[in-house]
Amino acid sequence: MSAPHSTSRVRVRYGETDQMGVAYHANYLAWCEIGRTDLMRGLDTSYAEMEQQGLRLAVAEASLRYSAPARYDDELVVETRLERIQSRFVTFSYRIVLERPAGRGAPGTLLATATTVLVSIDADGRTRVMPAHVREGFDRFLSERT
Repeated sequence: MSAPHSTSRVRVRYGETDQMGVAYHANYLAWCEIGRTDLMRGLDTSYAEMEQQGLRLAVAEASLRYSAPARYDDELVVETRLERIQSRFVTFSYRIVLERPAGRGAPGTLLATATTVLVSIDADGRTRVMPAHVREGFDRFLSERT
């Protein structure tokens, strides 16, 4: 993938696993959020500043494809890419890869891929056009890193 990206590292915590020692499936979305938030720090404005200005980005769509299990104490890499920016939507893609296995598995193993589409809403939850400076920040991020 050649889209602009960021890399985040997470370690699978014990509470994120099930009785079989495998990371519970919903945690992958939380790891995607970590990656997305880290990527957004590379913009001219932080997500916290966007919220202070009344802009929220709500997940409107999420898809995950699991390839291999993450297990307790594995160290993972979340590669997050900004794929597309539109007036009201922004799309991110993710690759979650095993960096340092705690037990089984080989470094570099692809664990999951995901995509999220976020919609721009106001503080009352109504869809709104993304403010120009926010969209420009995303556009700049795309152009600087391609």
